[in-house]
Amino acid sequence: MGFLSEDRLFPSEPTARSLARALYAQVKDAPIISPHGHTDPQWFAQNEPFEDAAKLFITPDHYVFRMLHSQGVALDDLGVPRADGGAVETDSRKIWRLFARHYRLFAATPSRMWIDHALQDLFGLDQRLSPETADADFDAINEKLASPAFRPRALFERFNLEVLATTESALDDLAHHRRIRDSGWQGRVITTYRPDAVIDPDFDGFTGNVEAFCAHGGGAVTWESYLAAHHARRAYFASLGATATDHGHPTANTANLSQADAAALFDDVMTGKADPATRELFRAQMLTEMARMSVADGLVMQIHAGSQRNHSDWVLARFGRDKGYDIPQRTDYVTALRPLLQEFGRADGFHLILFTLDESSYARELAPLAGVYPCLFLGPPWWFHDSYEGMMRFRRSVTETAGFYNLAGFNDDTRAFCSIPARHDVARRVDAAYLAELIVTGRLDESEAGDLMQELTTGLTRRAYKL
Repeated sequence: MGFLSEDRLFPSEPTARSLARALYAQVKDAPIISPHGHTDPQWFAQNEPFEDAAKLFITPDHYVFRMLHSQGVALDDLGVPRADGGAVETDSRKIWRLFARHYRLFAATPSRMWIDHALQDLFGLDQRLSPETADADFDAINEKLASPAFRPRALFERFNLEVLATTESALDDLAHHRRIRDSGWQGRVITTYRPDAVIDPDFDGFTGNVEAFCAHGGGAVTWESYLAAHHARRAYFASLGATATDHGHPTANTANLSQADAAALFDDVMTGKADPATRELFRAQMLTEMARMSVADGLVMQIHAGSQRNHSDWVLARFGRDKGYDIPQRTDYVTALRPLLQEFGRADGFHLILFTLDESSYARELAPLAGVYPCLFLGPPWWFHDSYEGMMRFRRSVTETAGFYNLAGFNDDTRAFCSIPARHDVARRVDAAYLAELIVTGRLDESEAGDLMQELTTGLTRRAYKL
């Protein structure tokens, strides 16, 4: 017996709960398609054991350490690596005990549900983590991690992963992906083209990044060689399985300048002295250029907008990027995307998946846009909204306008490998609960809901991401 309810996230009303159980049962054991995330391809290339419980659950997971940090726990004490070379705690047992002492902070959060799921279903623990169980749990997890059954490739197969997409910089040599391909292992781990380091003038080292990047386009640092480098790198990523690109811009702004004006803009940002408006215009132009390339090469385009990233300069300087300080902000899509959509919104085969942290845009902007432009798909709730309440708000905000078939299914967008089955399980339970609600209110019949349950679990994602 586990400590998680078998009916978690299902409706409390008996008829709806029974329907949700039946819908969930149809997909509970379906393969997992993970088309966007940030797991490390080195895990699968080398297939070495994970070190220990702390390095698996705490150190790489900004969902976890941001909550602890918000209550005064120092990132140094959690072993989060310092970008500035400063010393951090290296005793994993001490880190795990600290985590256990503060585990109460995660009550009713999605992180608690994901971790509980992994501790119970993956590691076989029979009670929730607490200070009293910390040492025994740490030892039990580490003992399993040392066994062949818990190596990355074995877990990939145990999780029933049909495909797992990682995300790499446009400057990455993809050596780990080449090693996976050359190993003969049949697990499908693919890459995703993430060019922020050479598209965003505010990215650390942007000018040097672009100079190195242009070597892939002939060497000269010109607009023409820069575009050629993007074409070459995109083709290389596709050769190692990529079906998508990803763009983490602060806004969804797009522009459609002439090539002469775009070349002048490129020269301006390469001086390193461009003002904020000019830097934003360059990002906007490059989203349209990426769309132009996607129309040509077929790669699906993802935009993750609505986040003010690295909100704390102090944390950025000491610990680097992606340390939990990405904060939602108001985001315009209607005006911002119009230049791109005017040009490519009806282009054959073009898929553009939109994500947002600005929930206020769901019903007002995103659902109406996706409900008419053939290229647009709505990505699932992301970051803070990857939760029961967030998913329900999304479903209720967009479904009546965009329908189900303009959605991109679910992706877990995670760095924490062991959370993947848990996150997909939560999504399947929420979808079952939502469809059950539609049945009992007469908006769907049971056979339709069964078909939609399959689509929401695998079908929509396969089609949106061209998998």
